[in-house]
Amino acid sequence: MCRLCPVLLCCILCLTDILSLLAGSSPAMIFFQSSLYIFVFVLTVGRRSLALEKYTAAVYEHSVILPGRAEKPVSYEEALKLMNKNIDVLEEAIETAAKQGAHIVVTPEDGIYGFYFTRETLYPYLEDIPDRLVNWVPCTDPERFGPAPVQERLSCLARDNSIYVVANIGDKKPCNHTDSRCPRDGRYQYNTNVVFDSDGKLVARYHKARTSPIPSSPLSLCVSLSTFGDPYSMGGVSFNLFMSELQFDSPKEPEFVTWDTTFGKFGIFTCFDILFHDPAVALVSKHGVDTILFPTAWMNVLPHLTAIEFHSAWAMGMGVNLLSANTHLPAKNMTGSGIYAPDGSRAYHYDAESEHGRLLVAELYSHPSLSPNYIPTVNWSFYASTIEPFPVDTTFTGLLFFDKFTFSPLTGEAGNLTVCQKDLCCHLNYRITEQQEDEVYVLGAFDGLHEIEGEYYLQICTLLKCPTTDLQTCGQPVTMARTHFDAFSLSGTFGTNYVFPEVLLSGIQLAPGEFQVMSDGQLISLNRTSKPLLTVTLFGRWYDKDPPHLQQDSPGCFEQDSSQVLHL
Repeated sequence: MCRLCPVLLCCILCLTDILSLLAGSSPAMIFFQSSLYIFVFVLTVGRRSLALEKYTAAVYEHSVILPGRAEKPVSYEEALKLMNKNIDVLEEAIETAAKQGAHIVVTPEDGIYGFYFTRETLYPYLEDIPDRLVNWVPCTDPERFGPAPVQERLSCLARDNSIYVVANIGDKKPCNHTDSRCPRDGRYQYNTNVVFDSDGKLVARYHKARTSPIPSSPLSLCVSLSTFGDPYSMGGVSFNLFMSELQFDSPKEPEFVTWDTTFGKFGIFTCFDILFHDPAVALVSKHGVDTILFPTAWMNVLPHLTAIEFHSAWAMGMGVNLLSANTHLPAKNMTGSGIYAPDGSRAYHYDAESEHGRLLVAELYSHPSLSPNYIPTVNWSFYASTIEPFPVDTTFTGLLFFDKFTFSPLTGEAGNLTVCQKDLCCHLNYRITEQQEDEVYVLGAFDGLHEIEGEYYLQICTLLKCPTTDLQTCGQPVTMARTHFDAFSLSGTFGTNYVFPEVLLSGIQLAPGEFQVMSDGQLISLNRTSKPLLTVTLFGRWYDKDPPHLQQDSPGCFEQDSSQVLHL
């Protein structure tokens, strides 16, 4: 950049006399104005020269130190002590990520204070988090907005290690009777993501949009007696307060938070937000982000909504990078983090056995739409709409996560079959060698409104393994298989353009580099699966068919055992 300055300065000096004669202005004034323009030009060139084609990302799956159950709020000092214990662990991960060259590190939802709270018992853990526009570095000015020791420490970790730090904490905002939405305790409490840049400056604050699903039936209202083993009890009925996050309020409208860096444009949201159009899809389609930051506390739901499976598929379907940091609590089915690109996983972690956290570090394109393997558009229904349906001998109905799927069993080691439900027809071509006699696979289709933990419209085509040879078990969770597929091609007549391609192998493992999405909507294998197959799925979300969701503070959660619960 500096090499340009002498040349540009000479040009200015040569032109000042000519400009002064033509404009009638003094040479000094012309020089000043021209210098200002050149300064802006050189600064712009310099910023562009610093832009990175690739960057290094990190996510940390944190085994959270949880608070004890409390009927009354603990003291502020005791709450801060717990939060500092968790930040001590995060500090080591952040420092390690920085030493490995990471530009940004993402930590999980609930990663600093855990869960098991009521509104009252959460309050000592909250801080006032200002809008990012205030231009604040908590590390150097910690008392500007009142006591903020957690924000101060996170800011200093970012500043001291020259790395962007993403964390999830609680925000508090006072309100009064003039606000018709104001809670009875006179304050809003928000599940909040914060982002500090490499100078420690607060550059993003996001309030989670989906803290409570919309109840639509008795099944979606409260509650699991077994999900967490020791749920809170109200009037003889056990309510799982964590699942419906009654300790938090939802913002009046979903927030669309973005910011620019030298390594792309970023957006952020939290956990259950990913299943809805706003803010998740809108950040990509309307705001043009390159990378989504995704703190989550995700409880795995087989066969289609395990964390690594769905989050990697979302990144592929949306054509963006996704940095997903999950809470690590295997006892509650919480594990699965990853660094995902549009063409597959760069790094991921799934561990349902140990109690330890895990740091992942990987390189990504700053602008994935400019990467060599990027598929600009996919017509998800094109191929399936051009072929005639294949005949099937048998179809039957089975429940998969409370939805009534139409299934047809695979018969033989190779074949073609079609299963339809309503307007969705799913086509499968497959080839198997050495199929295990005690293992059954089915092709399934679902076209309808999911109504249990909320209401959202799905179109799903899925090839999946049944737990047993009894067809009535098809759709229930299964984690292991012994049958390899030599080839498969799955497609469907989708009415939506938002389709997320999933391939999950035995032991809850991804299959990066083993499959491809074609521009005509086919999900095809590239070679024989490296491990036995659990499921191949095209998971479609038809947002336009979602019913209107009114913001409300009503409870809602799955009435389901821990193997079938998704954290909201």
